[in-house]
Amino acid sequence: MIRNNFREYRVMYLSYDIKNLLHEGENVIGAILGNGFYNPGYYWTQGYGTPRFIGQIYLTYTDGTEEVILSDKSWKASKSPILLDLIYDGEHYDARMEQPGWSAPGFNDSGWDQAAVRRAPAGVMKAQMSPPDRVMESLVPMKIEKLGEGHFRADFGQEISGWLHLLNIRGESGRRVEIKYISESPVGDNSYTMKGGGPESYATRFTWYVFREVEITNWPGDLKAEQIRAEAVYSDIETTGRFECSNDLFNTINKIWWRSQTDNMHGGIASDCPHRERSPYTGDGQVACVTVMHNFDARTFYTKWIQDILGAQNPETGYVPNGAPWQPGCGGGVAWGAAMNIMPWEYYLHYGELSMLKNNYEGMKGYIKYMLTWTDNNGIMYSQAPDKANPNQWINLGDWVAPSNLPPDEMVHTFYLWRCASMTGMAAKALGKKDEEAEFNALAAKTREAFQNKYFDPAKGTYGKYGGNIFALKMGLPEDQKKRVISALESDIHENGDHLDTGIFGTQFFFEVLAENGLNELAYKVMNQRTQPSYGWWIDQGATTTWEEWNGNGSRNHPMFGGGISWFYRYLAGMNPDPDRPGYRNIIFKPQPAGDLKYASYSNITPYGKAAISWRKDNGSIIIDITVPAGSTAAVWVPAESEKNVSESGRKIKDSKIISFVQLKDGFAVYNTASGKYSFKSKLKQ
Repeated sequence: MIRNNFREYRVMYLSYDIKNLLHEGENVIGAILGNGFYNPGYYWTQGYGTPRFIGQIYLTYTDGTEEVILSDKSWKASKSPILLDLIYDGEHYDARMEQPGWSAPGFNDSGWDQAAVRRAPAGVMKAQMSPPDRVMESLVPMKIEKLGEGHFRADFGQEISGWLHLLNIRGESGRRVEIKYISESPVGDNSYTMKGGGPESYATRFTWYVFREVEITNWPGDLKAEQIRAEAVYSDIETTGRFECSNDLFNTINKIWWRSQTDNMHGGIASDCPHRERSPYTGDGQVACVTVMHNFDARTFYTKWIQDILGAQNPETGYVPNGAPWQPGCGGGVAWGAAMNIMPWEYYLHYGELSMLKNNYEGMKGYIKYMLTWTDNNGIMYSQAPDKANPNQWINLGDWVAPSNLPPDEMVHTFYLWRCASMTGMAAKALGKKDEEAEFNALAAKTREAFQNKYFDPAKGTYGKYGGNIFALKMGLPEDQKKRVISALESDIHENGDHLDTGIFGTQFFFEVLAENGLNELAYKVMNQRTQPSYGWWIDQGATTTWEEWNGNGSRNHPMFGGGISWFYRYLAGMNPDPDRPGYRNIIFKPQPAGDLKYASYSNITPYGKAAISWRKDNGSIIIDITVPAGSTAAVWVPAESEKNVSESGRKIKDSKIISFVQLKDGFAVYNTASGKYSFKSKLKQ
């Protein structure tokens, strides 16, 4: 039975350097409290109580003495102009209740009450290390339409999470300006009541809204473009990855995913959707994490969130819930809890920080312990929690939101048992735990064999549609099966009109599995589709974010299908970290041009500096430019029929002292290089 028993309870606090805010004489500190997720109101998340505050100011004087000022009953409190703020319900503000100078020296607080003592939250206080949420972009209206007297509709061109900022408006005291955010899901109400007497400005503080358009009613006079801004608010996480190619559709797919991902990054977690649920789904997190790390510097962001996932684990059973920090409304299944194993390994592979594995290794082992409680004697995992006599569908899902049918749940569960065991084995190797490495590698091999014995149809040479063949090829197949399964997969895709048929987890591997098995041209064709189901169909319907379902149902702001577009960076452009030398200590450059693509480029800031690849076709040849940062090396795979057809900066490579030819393999000439910038040129096969 699954019980709410967690490994760790944490209460996060923020630290600020206020030295530059202090001045000689009297100083005052003030704070405005909001409800946030601590008190979300009656919705789908669990609340913990009314807002409360704890503050400590550490002062070090020039003579070396120290003083600590603590919040206590000597502090004073008063109602603010914020009449209501709830994370799902919105915010209402009455400027007539403002108290000018309330947080400045000389303010008369005689009418304020003494602060009341509240019960402290349970858990250990720890510093919030994730980037804070900030106003990251300010969008001007692309169109303003007058719908009536004081009634306007503004369009900002793309769907964002954030709020509308009112700027320098004038009106009489008591006029209540209503703001309605246009979204397919409820996003909360918002209003501003004017105090009158001068230009006024306002923006929400304690929640966010999801919108492309807003309707404003009871506006004083005409609405001018300079009086409103749509401010995009999300975690201050740096975009470090850059992808571009000659196919505008691919560039747009990458762009709308980026928007959806940033829309969903708040408070040190990535949510499933920024409007309807706003919850930290572990399955959505793990399926998109590779794409996230290829676009952002997510080190501190994931350090915090992965700790949340570890903390939400049941220390007795090893169970990892579908949302972390835990929320009872989050549905999911085995692939959701698998974030405990997948995200630390992918983090280590991308950033090379061994501490991530050290900190989470016991959690990785714990989840496998839990998975094995649902694994039969043949090695097939089939979770039916809380017990077989009374399984709950919403904690036992397999894959999710495919265009039509889903593969069997137990097939997906078994695949993730293999995936988690395999990654935990690699983690054990990195940590020098040879016995446990062998143990988990043996479990992975046993699970792969069980999967093959259970699901392979020898008569048809297939593991089935809807992701079955994708999962099988990702795991690795015996040679006597592999060609037949690749052929079956290719036939299935053609029968489906050259479209995918996979849910969120199958889609993550769909394009890369095709590229790995000689079907990269088909991967290109499927990604290039504009009919349903496809990313292109979303865009043709006007999408500026990625959606929850291929048919447009459900939320229209979900980043989870972004798992599939890592193919852009890792295969089409062709840059990957070497699993044997993680953190881009050794970089594998292997571009795989496809379709009518004329050029592609990708770069990212690695722990060693900027690494980059760009390639372009030129009169029957391909020119590949790479950047290997200082401290890194690289293996460069250049499309070539013969190493004799390859040159670097117009020179024969055999004369180079820092480039060595390794082998000719699978139509590529493979070279090893040291750090530096290189330009390879090779004749393409006609």
